[in-house]
Amino acid sequence: MKRTASKKKNQWQDHYTRRAKKEHFPARSVYKLQEIQQKHQLIKKGDKILDLGCAPGSWLLYAAKLTGDRGRVVGLDLKPLTGRLPSHAEIITADVFALDVESLGTDFDVVLSDMAPATTGHKDVDAARSYNLCEAALGIAQRVLRPGGSFACKIFQGPDFQTFADIVKGGFKALKIFKPRSSRKASREIFVIGKGKKN
Repeated sequence: MKRTASKKKNQWQDHYTRRAKKEHFPARSVYKLQEIQQKHQLIKKGDKILDLGCAPGSWLLYAAKLTGDRGRVVGLDLKPLTGRLPSHAEIITADVFALDVESLGTDFDVVLSDMAPATTGHKDVDAARSYNLCEAALGIAQRVLRPGGSFACKIFQGPDFQTFADIVKGGFKALKIFKPRSSRKASREIFVIGKGKKN
């Protein structure tokens, strides 16, 4: 029994997982944001960032590193986060579907969403649930982003993908679709990026 459990535990480990551990990030997902940043330069020193679905904290820590002490990073997740945070980062434990958005303010430079639904194994169901989370993330972004701000959101590819991309395109000056190399090959995730929020 123990051998099987160990095999199961290790099947998802790869060089990104090992690198994340070595670089003191809670998860390999940090490298997706790193690739987005290298390609699209969303986050700048001193920026104010909202990180939706921030657990276990890799994106939050990386964003805080990019903004520096003069920036501010607010993470939001259903799960409370454990571990030390930089002084300019904070966590809100809440549900995006029941969030008091007004309390966040309206001066964020970037809204990030790496949210994913609890998967069922049924591609269409999972894609539909992912789309619902993306709609919620975009709704929040539209209310809290300053004009000219940016939005990056993970979505599972499915029937609603193009609809979501078109909605983002309507609210931002530039639309980018990006699949990080660090995404697992079997994953249907892709990132929709909106740059330059329209007034």
